Amino acid sequence: MRTFDAIIIGAGQAGPPLAARFAAEGRKVALIERHQVGGTCVNTGCTPTKTMVASARAAHVARRAADFGVDIGGGISVDMKRVQARTAEIAGASRSGLESWLSGLDNVALLRGHAGFIGPDRVALDDELLTAPKIFINVGGRAAIPDIEGLSDIPYLTNSDMVGLDRLPEHLLVLGGSYIGLEFAQMFARFGSKVTVVERGAHLIGREDPEVSEAVRGFLEDEGITVMTGAECIRVERRGDGIVMHADCGGETRTATGTDLLVALGRKPNTDDLGLDKAGVATDGRGFVTVGPDLQASQPGIFALGDCNGRGAFTHTAYNDYEIVAANLFDGESRSVDDRVSGYALYTDPPLGRAGMSETEAKKAGHNVAVASRPMTNVSRAKEKGETAGLMKLVADADSGKLLGGAILGPGGDEAIHAVLNLINMGATAKDLQWAVPIHPTVSELLPTLAGGLEPVR
Repeated sequence: MRTFDAIIIGAGQAGPPLAARFAAEGRKVALIERHQVGGTCVNTGCTPTKTMVASARAAHVARRAADFGVDIGGGISVDMKRVQARTAEIAGASRSGLESWLSGLDNVALLRGHAGFIGPDRVALDDELLTAPKIFINVGGRAAIPDIEGLSDIPYLTNSDMVGLDRLPEHLLVLGGSYIGLEFAQMFARFGSKVTVVERGAHLIGREDPEVSEAVRGFLEDEGITVMTGAECIRVERRGDGIVMHADCGGETRTATGTDLLVALGRKPNTDDLGLDKAGVATDGRGFVTVGPDLQASQPGIFALGDCNGRGAFTHTAYNDYEIVAANLFDGESRSVDDRVSGYALYTDPPLGRAGMSETEAKKAGHNVAVASRPMTNVSRAKEKGETAGLMKLVADADSGKLLGGAILGPGGDEAIHAVLNLINMGATAKDLQWAVPIHPTVSELLPTLAGGLEPVR
């Protein structure tokens, strides 16, 4: 049996920096990975998908060149093999860079294989036994596959398949109208596929306020994407060379026929084959490891970080999990995941940047809310760029003036939203933002105007 000061299962976004911190403290750590280092983000998530989004935007801008007085001549074509090669090259460089860094760290053993618990302080790595007083689970997640009639008989795709696709589907059916589904829907429509999105909820990206969801739907439909919402009783079947999807949408039976099907209905944690019961580690009904504010599991000495703990589903939240654990273990702090202000982006074009609570969430939390919203047609920078789809919105507590949340759906929204996110983290009020002097012309310059125009909503 090999003994370590810490064992980290999974080399996603939290595992490698945590291993490096243990090593810097002179502790011996085993970092175990059964597939590719970097986790979802580097291999099948952020890095490859945003690389593909960039290719899709290049095609879209080229097609719009005449709108800006630019004549490029001829037609625009997309070579999917070159798109995929560029994607693989960038993702591969990130992965190899991470591997090189880890291999150069003293006190870190990067081990390959499948790890499973055999006790609260013991892990079996294939035929080898490892032990440590602290064990960290950073195993990430994978696409959730729903129990839909006929799906098991269909050769469907997931996000992992899409980032390696070097051909252009003639008609892509996308089951799921949230982050993953909508990003792939728009990029493949821009590559040249016909695209239909089928969403079970009443709105796309259901966690957002309705006006944000409808604005996203509007610009997707303007690009020729068919959107079906409120889809219930979904079933799929193979018909010849095609895939047929049937759904009851608001009492009306609708049918879509495509050549390929992407299933994008959320994620599930990779916790089902870790032997968590042997370590006394509790999970919820969906398989996420139950953790406290310090990210410690039900068994003392075992922690869960990243997507597998159900406390965040993003690269930046996984990295913040590492920061919380490291600060508490090594810096004498008492940081809590409960103090984290949520923030994320949807990388459609234009992108959506979200900070803090939506209006709906703020009301559910018991706040008397004040809201201000303006369309992107009010923003000079958006008009100059010819990208006026979208809106900006601020949410504050009507009694204290404290900023609670914001959304920027428009050019650079994923970057501009950090002005709001940082202010919320500082506990700032709307007046703090109102008297800022922004740079013109920028998207962010409308934020002080929004802050000054907040109105109570009852």
